[in-house]
Amino acid sequence: MLVWSNRGRFAVWGVFALLFGVVYGLPMAMIALASFAGQWNGVLPSHLTLGNYAAVLQGDSGGELRVSLITAAVASAFALLLGSWAALALRTIAPASRRVLGVLFFVPSAVPSVSVGLGLLVAFSRPPVLLNGTTAIVIVAHLVLVSAFAYGNLSAGLARLPPEYEQVAASLGARAFYRLRRVTLPLLLPYMIAAFSLSFALSMGELGATVMVYPPGWVTMPVGIFALTDRGDVFQGAALTMVLAVSTLVVLIGVAQLPTRAAVR
Repeated sequence: MLVWSNRGRFAVWGVFALLFGVVYGLPMAMIALASFAGQWNGVLPSHLTLGNYAAVLQGDSGGELRVSLITAAVASAFALLLGSWAALALRTIAPASRRVLGVLFFVPSAVPSVSVGLGLLVAFSRPPVLLNGTTAIVIVAHLVLVSAFAYGNLSAGLARLPPEYEQVAASLGARAFYRLRRVTLPLLLPYMIAAFSLSFALSMGELGATVMVYPPGWVTMPVGIFALTDRGDVFQGAALTMVLAVSTLVVLIGVAQLPTRAAVR
């Protein structure tokens, strides 16, 4: 519904700000306060300290951050590759078949991530494909969970691309691979960056499947946060949560700064 009056716009923005603050801003503010808390016996924390950050940064969180970044980057890169290939391949088939095959990509996101982890654990715990106890099974779990979102972004991007560019290139004698490399992919690059960013953010926060399959020595930050809070170190868990949020945000801001030909044009 369009709102034309200034009073109506202010009312809409006021409701949005209230809902955003209650649903997202307030929980994040509480986590940020808890990360500096020495005690919390009243409405607000007391004995504010940086000791929680010092404790998590001097512990295993450095390794957990590295593991999370590597896992998210590798899983997102593979998800981008598979999602791009699937979106490009499916756009040439019949609409009914495309819808059915497209739905299959979203099946893993329609079930609890714990179920995905359990399925991978059962499927790859015996030869000939033995991944249980390796870092590869963690990356595969993240890939299964984020590939649907990469495919969805790229399918939407392809649907918005004007077909005239490829048609003009074909009429000038450009071969299929040349059109893909010099026409389609440059136009699709903003959507590819968006797909990678979404996949990366989802992978950085993934917990359910990771808890089921991670091996010793390959602990991600969400697993580390869960372990801290599970043994009662809530304030250190909050500090590690803020480290996770800031590191994810920094990577996403860096990815967003990548130049794209389509954006320049």
